[in-house]
Amino acid sequence: MIGFYRGNDLYYAARVRAGFVPATRRQVFEQIKHLKTERCSFVNLPEKQAGRWGQGLTAAKMKECVWLRPEAVANFEFLEWTGADHLRHAKFVSTRDDKDPHKVVRET
Repeated sequence: MIGFYRGNDLYYAARVRAGFVPATRRQVFEQIKHLKTERCSFVNLPEKQAGRWGQGLTAAKMKECVWLRPEAVANFEFLEWTGADHLRHAKFVSTRDDKDPHKVVRET
């Protein structure tokens, strides 16, 4: 799951599966496994409904999630922002270590 900051609050933007081929998945897991936590950091979750395409993160779906402290930054490609501040068709590109996670904001 990916998000962006608005002030001091972290907002959920999308779940991402595209771009995670097995080798990439293993590499990223090694980089982020130490960030595991029990707590969800997104202020706008859970969502009330699964959404039109079933992408919403309801309380039931959140029980299946593994949460991370918001200390990792990555690049993603996406088609567009929805009216609900979610990304449509997001794809993982790469991790990055040159940006402060708290400076990740919604692109316009």
